[in-house]
Amino acid sequence: MPYAFSLDDVAFLRSARGEKALAACAGLPLTDASRIADVGTARRLVGDRYAAALETVVLRRKAVTKLAGADEWLFTGDALQQASAAPVAAYRARRLAGRDVHDVTCSIGADLVELAGRAARCVGSDVDAVRLAMAAHNCERAGVSPLLVRADALRPVTRDCVVVADPARRDSSGRRTWRPEDFVPALDDLATTYARRDLVVKCAPGIERAAVPWAREVELISLDGQVREACLWSEGLATAARRATALRSDGTQWTVTDSDPDDVAVGEPGEWIVDPDGAVVRAGLVRHYGARHGLWQLDERIAYLTGDTPPPGVRAFRVLEFGNYSEKGLRATLRRHDVGRVEILVRGLDVDPNALRRRLKPKGSAEASVILTRIGRTPTAFLCRAERIPA
Repeated sequence: MPYAFSLDDVAFLRSARGEKALAACAGLPLTDASRIADVGTARRLVGDRYAAALETVVLRRKAVTKLAGADEWLFTGDALQQASAAPVAAYRARRLAGRDVHDVTCSIGADLVELAGRAARCVGSDVDAVRLAMAAHNCERAGVSPLLVRADALRPVTRDCVVVADPARRDSSGRRTWRPEDFVPALDDLATTYARRDLVVKCAPGIERAAVPWAREVELISLDGQVREACLWSEGLATAARRATALRSDGTQWTVTDSDPDDVAVGEPGEWIVDPDGAVVRAGLVRHYGARHGLWQLDERIAYLTGDTPPPGVRAFRVLEFGNYSEKGLRATLRRHDVGRVEILVRGLDVDPNALRRRLKPKGSAEASVILTRIGRTPTAFLCRAERIPA
């Protein structure tokens, strides 16, 4: 079970004594093998608050790749897990730059610090007093000073500003829930409460459009190729019905929407196969992305694209050979090309890549990628070489 922080814990961790305790525990290995020794050392160095100090050090280590300045922040385990990665939070804040904004589920402040740095005026609120105290600390360390208020998200305490919400997506037992009515607060309740306000809601990328009829734009956001979230934008904020936004840690980004052209053909395989970013696939914008980059589809119902020039900055697959798929035929192809290390990607076929790899038992010195898909009704196998295309 994760450690349950108290307000007294937060007050201690924010004090000079707490900072000294955290610095003393920061050098501990904190591995499974060292756990007993680490707890003994922490007890000796910190005293009664040793558990809060150890949990904070562990969470800071987990947060380093997710949040800027994480080595000075305070977290709870659940709050860190749900917190937006810094580049994603910054991107959303840029869409709201210059507006008055109220983050009604601010938690430990991952979105709030980005919003406060760009909004005209910013308020953060949460029903959880411990998380609100942590948000105060984190905002202070980030150099921003939004107004912080303890309040229920469904009992408005502001007017005439954009409302940002990130409902909890775990049930009382800590298990992840996918039903919008089980979110805390529930999506329908949020939409009803703020029906006359501009509303932005962060939620899981698997959200069904039919479950959020109030949302005029559903944006899927990826970071470094991994889909992180869906963001729902109400009428006054939407600029498209469907949007896919791809962010990278180096600061680059691109976006495609349903208002972009989608006139792409279905044709024979080109020199390359492109597996579009997951945000594009989930947003249903494969054709729009293909049209932008001069690509075409192998099959109108399959998300793989093909062409003779891949888009810049992507990992694409140069086609070495292809033909009808059978396990026996694929095994012979791998043997012919001396392939011993094989990546298997599947779309449109009921094939388990890991189980197939074990059955193939590839032996050789070369490395290759295999793409298994369906063209029409024909199962097709592509032997490829994966390459990172320069941006």
